Amino acid sequence: MDKQISKSQLRRERNTKLIKWGGATLLVALGVTALIVSLEKGINRRDVRLGAAEQGALETTVNATGRVVPAFEEVINSPVDTRILKVYAQAGDSVEEGAPLLQLDLETAETNYSKLLNERDMRRQELTQLQLNNRTQLSELAMQIEVKQMQVNQLKVEAENERRLDSLGSGTGDRVRQAETAYTTGKLELRQLRERLANEKLRNAAAEKVQSLNVSSFEQDLALMRRTLDQGRIPAPHAGVLTYIANEIGRRITAGEKVAVVSDLSQFKIEGEVAEGSSDRVGVGSEVIVRIGKTELKGTVTNLTPQAKGGVISFTVKLEDPRNPRLRSGLRTELSVSYGYKSSVLRIPNGQYFKGPGEYNLFVKDGDNHLSQRKVRLGDSNRDYVEVLSGLNAGDSVAVSDMEQFNKSKTLKLK
Repeated sequence: MDKQISKSQLRRERNTKLIKWGGATLLVALGVTALIVSLEKGINRRDVRLGAAEQGALETTVNATGRVVPAFEEVINSPVDTRILKVYAQAGDSVEEGAPLLQLDLETAETNYSKLLNERDMRRQELTQLQLNNRTQLSELAMQIEVKQMQVNQLKVEAENERRLDSLGSGTGDRVRQAETAYTTGKLELRQLRERLANEKLRNAAAEKVQSLNVSSFEQDLALMRRTLDQGRIPAPHAGVLTYIANEIGRRITAGEKVAVVSDLSQFKIEGEVAEGSSDRVGVGSEVIVRIGKTELKGTVTNLTPQAKGGVISFTVKLEDPRNPRLRSGLRTELSVSYGYKSSVLRIPNGQYFKGPGEYNLFVKDGDNHLSQRKVRLGDSNRDYVEVLSGLNAGDSVAVSDMEQFNKSKTLKLK
């Protein structure tokens, strides 16, 4: 006969089962929670740089790159087609003004110069001969005028005598008319000679001037050729450092080809480049900050190329301190070119995240221990700050370090 189970015992067994199932459920819930927590991506607080969104002024700049070059340098070109005979200096040498750098083969040019000297002498002789002939011609005309003047004076006396004789009844009217006609004709011939002399003086002066100008122009060309030949010995135009020289003996070079560059390495300027798309933000007179490591130098844009080459616009920066000891020829630099000013904008610190104006997914601090991804539209910038157009409010704390590896995460836990 079965023993009957009491109600109190049944109640205890049921409570025991409920406790067991409840404990198991709690353990599962705790495990799932722990798993979720363990799967949530996190970042060490020390590895993220946070910046606050705030209202403030923004001096807008465009980033560019630059290269330090000598402020003054002179390029020396070959004056003639020739070849290199001797090299007297090497790149990097300090040279004094007038010091020989190269010796070019000038034998052919010197021969041509000698021929031109002979031609110059011939032209000078032709001018002298022309002047002598003109003086002789004018002298002869002047003599003819003197003779004619004497003849006219005589004809005048004869005409007066005939008129006096005719008044006394000793002459005739025909003789008077003949004498007066001869006198009038003589005066006309004298005037003609004088006009001819004046015209010949003008014509001869013009001819001599043309010939003299031809000789002068030829002599100027000859002097230029002499200077060219002197330059063919390639002296240093001023004291400085030889930064380039064509040092291949025997090499043929053409007229106008660069053979040497002498630079003044005591002063420098910056040759800058900016993307063509940002060229409208750079102009002559724009203020520039030049960064060499932690050193910042101020400068001004003094020249801007009108056309792009290779997708970039080139410009020149004159430095306020061109003798700064950090400047070295060929050194690459970072440039910030100022192009505007906004008195009040919402801004955040600049950082590795910023690649230019546009829309970004930035991590914004949400509570004490989390970062949440948010779409933010950014605008103008300078080295220190970036303008916020939308997506943030004043006081928001945003990650301004490089967070690209977390782009697929919507939230991050701060550890």
